[in-house]
Amino acid sequence: MNTAVRTLRLAGREVDLVFPSRSDARLQTSAVIVTVHVVGMAALGFAVSIPQVAAAILTAGLIDLGMTLRSSGKLVWPASGVLTGSGVALILRITGMERGEYWSWRGWHWFALVAGFSVLTKYLIRYRGRHVFNPSNVGLVAAFLIVGDRFIEPLDFWWAPIGFWMLTVYAVIVGAGIAITRRLDLLVMAGSFWVFLTAGLGVLAASGHCMTATWSPSPVCGTQFWTTLAISPEVLVFLFFMITDPKTIPSGRRARLAFAASLGLAATLLIAPQTLEYGAKVGLLGSLVIWSPLRGLFDRLVGDGERVVRSELQSPSPVPPGSSGGFVRGLAIGSGMVLLVVAIIGAGSPSRNPVLAGPPSTAVPVVIDPSLLPEIHLESGAAGVNIDINADFAADVAVMLAQNLALESEAIRTADGSLLGLADAGGRLDEMQERLATAVATGERLVDIYSFESLALSVHDSLDQVSAGLLLTGRGSVDHIIYDPSGEEVSRSTSAFEARFVLRQVGGERWLIVDVESGGA
Repeated sequence: MNTAVRTLRLAGREVDLVFPSRSDARLQTSAVIVTVHVVGMAALGFAVSIPQVAAAILTAGLIDLGMTLRSSGKLVWPASGVLTGSGVALILRITGMERGEYWSWRGWHWFALVAGFSVLTKYLIRYRGRHVFNPSNVGLVAAFLIVGDRFIEPLDFWWAPIGFWMLTVYAVIVGAGIAITRRLDLLVMAGSFWVFLTAGLGVLAASGHCMTATWSPSPVCGTQFWTTLAISPEVLVFLFFMITDPKTIPSGRRARLAFAASLGLAATLLIAPQTLEYGAKVGLLGSLVIWSPLRGLFDRLVGDGERVVRSELQSPSPVPPGSSGGFVRGLAIGSGMVLLVVAIIGAGSPSRNPVLAGPPSTAVPVVIDPSLLPEIHLESGAAGVNIDINADFAADVAVMLAQNLALESEAIRTADGSLLGLADAGGRLDEMQERLATAVATGERLVDIYSFESLALSVHDSLDQVSAGLLLTGRGSVDHIIYDPSGEEVSRSTSAFEARFVLRQVGGERWLIVDVESGGA
């Protein structure tokens, strides 16, 4: 597919320069992925930088160039390396990376390491003259399993709310994906994978499957889980540009269809037990790592269409119509489908009933006058979650924060620990329960009454794979009041405060305080 050839004198000898052809599917796929990169960073808030993307592409490209020069004596455009590097950069993310850090060098070495390892697998892990794994796929899975989410994580299933730029990305991925796979006669294979994956995920969703995602304030369950994955841009990239690598799939057409269909079901089974989106994403990618070495088995067991037809024509004793053969085959297929459904439901049992620590969506016994709160400033980082963060939403969350703080104070004043469950969760709940126990034991019930002068709202970036959180940065004054067990005020003092309150929607519709990062009571 490389056509243009020129000569370069290198180290005292003539070396052929082989340039890419515009018809090379690898070049076209790389162009698609780079286009997604550009739109993602410019309009969708991808948390990735230009140096990170460049590090992955340059590292993989240079290694591919060097390995090809060593084996062929030619300088060939590293189409495979560039594709591997761009694919790694599309999926790989640095944990805690901020949106809009376009020129950040943070974590660039992870991109270089993963991309470099990925392209090397093409040369080091081979069988009968072909590489065994899709390079970017095996490199990413190895990195996520070995390194874990402390430093790196995969791209989210959900990218952004549906809008012009999100529809543009869909058009690019689907349009180019159909065009490229159709030209390679792999479109039906890609469609087969999608049909069986979405069918399996449908069974999983119907059973009550849930996962926790960093972009969702509450567990992603049922229909939302199914639709999110079924139309996820990451899933579409996986099926159009990763599983259809001609070098790592069976040769026969029927074998490819069987390979893709079973891969979709295998991916479902690996996703099923995962309670975090991180695990679900690694499960999806990992299914191809497991299935790629089996491509020869599919060729032997299924074969291509021509061999199957020939064997049927040469069969000396065809099964007569009306015999029991059709019934047996139907029974086997039906039994297999039932067992598969049972397996999917059984595999998903760990994530069937997520623990929702928060209370139901009910009224709380505290009334807050919204007019006493300052206007909420929405910071530029208040994006990247699948909720509409606007002025009205911000005002509602500010009222909930004030209610939660008032409930904390009332819980300590009255020694009523049940009120804390309406206000707090996680580490903050543990902290306030200890504070309440101390107040009851000492007889000095110290409560804090907050008065806000300013409030700013942004999305909280957590290093843990937990549900989406909000960060409210508040400034003002706080009255420290000590009550005795009878409820009489003993003393009072006032001080200024600046605190960062982390809120998370861990159950129902209320946002509860899960942490106070600095300042605060």
